[in-house]
Amino acid sequence: MEAVFSGIALILEPFNLALIFVGVLIGVLVGVLPGLSSAMAVALLLPFTIGLEPVPAIAMMAALYCAGTFGGSITAILINTPGAPPAIATALDGYPLAQRGEAGRALGIAAVASVMGGLFSLVVFILAAPALAAIALQFRPQEYFALTLFGLSMLATISGKSSLRNLIAGALGVLVSTIGVHMSTGVERFTFGLSGLYEGISFVPVLIGLFAIGELLNQSQTLDKTVERIKSVAVRLPSREDFRRVRGTILRSSGIGTFIGILPAEGSTVAAIIGYNEAKRWSRNKEEFGKGSIEGIAGPEAANNAATGGAMVPTLALGIPGSGTTAIILAALIMHGFRPGPYLVRETPEFIYAIFTAMLVANFLFLGIGLAGAKIFSRITLIPRTFLWPSVFVFSMVGAYAYAQTPFDVWVMLISGIVGFVMLRHGFGPAPFVMGLILGRLVEETWSQSMVIMDGNWWGFLESPIVLLFLGLTVISLFWPLITEHVPKLFRSRRGAEAGSP
Repeated sequence: MEAVFSGIALILEPFNLALIFVGVLIGVLVGVLPGLSSAMAVALLLPFTIGLEPVPAIAMMAALYCAGTFGGSITAILINTPGAPPAIATALDGYPLAQRGEAGRALGIAAVASVMGGLFSLVVFILAAPALAAIALQFRPQEYFALTLFGLSMLATISGKSSLRNLIAGALGVLVSTIGVHMSTGVERFTFGLSGLYEGISFVPVLIGLFAIGELLNQSQTLDKTVERIKSVAVRLPSREDFRRVRGTILRSSGIGTFIGILPAEGSTVAAIIGYNEAKRWSRNKEEFGKGSIEGIAGPEAANNAATGGAMVPTLALGIPGSGTTAIILAALIMHGFRPGPYLVRETPEFIYAIFTAMLVANFLFLGIGLAGAKIFSRITLIPRTFLWPSVFVFSMVGAYAYAQTPFDVWVMLISGIVGFVMLRHGFGPAPFVMGLILGRLVEETWSQSMVIMDGNWWGFLESPIVLLFLGLTVISLFWPLITEHVPKLFRSRRGAEAGSP
């Protein structure tokens, strides 16, 4: 207990609290701007922390990491432009709510779900870090392949469009993910002699183009129409009944996000996608998803923020980064003279508790910003579209270029915007395409690595209980619509037959 109180005391110093507050503000702003990620912000912050003591330096980075994940949901809800990749799933139901004039309600649900997911993962992080980190160590490329395959199995139900269109869009995303030089063989695929395609297509410019530019082009068709919004509705916060309705979704998604965050390199984007799908799978109101379901906001927001705390487990307990942002935090730890891993947990436990407290404070800070600012943020939807969408276009251009500082990504973003517009016109959801792009690359990489490890013997997949578990979940996921539709009918017909028999 002495280490706990020592860690808390380190954070509660006024200077350290001020740095955490600054980190939260930067994180929310970075999350709001399309194309700017928390990993980029932490990387830019790294040189400025050299002159700081280790605890405030790492605390500020951790606070930025937590807040940046939440910040992406703000523009995802208000203008269908995910400020960060994990907010892709949030836009599916957040934006329809904003279009109905309920942006404040959507932002409030997102803020509370984000904080609850973050708090859940932090409690798990502090109580079970060593045990959970040991489980994560058992994941080899075979297990990662099975987990990612499970994510791909959700393509058919990721949005409210038809399952067939979702599968087609997802398959196109997987196809695009194969562009570039193959990791194992060195073979060039679909590069057409363009050097910008050698490393494949980055999904951040694609994401900005599909959601922001695609929606911009779609909205440009209705500029001559008058849209009336009622301010009293637009700024309404969630009710107690709303929170009661989503509490089960938040708890379930928090567990999913924490587990996926612990797995190195999976990250909050995959957690958000799976959290959304599971929220829809277990919901009693599946027909609302894609049209403005608050469960469709709570699920991915709880999952992606829970993944931030989960990602800190392997980073601090094993020295294995759980995400791109924690990889930079790991470098900062080493720069400040720490040795992440069991030695850190054993020799300086007060430092672990200090980071835990910093992330805890950061979660409550962005809860205040999210709820207090929800009414202010929601008024963005009242700005005339003739002013709003040109601003979105400028930010999209800046975000696409800032990701890798190359004009090629700007062209990728613009082309993706045209593709997104055509997809919307013909009933194809952009979310399955992005999901296929992200997970397709992971599936290919983990399959290639597994084949090298097992010397081409694919039967080796069946030797792992974890692989068998995820393969079983994949089969259940694929056939879940049939199960939920026909099994209840079978039981009802059987009960009817028994009741009718003499």
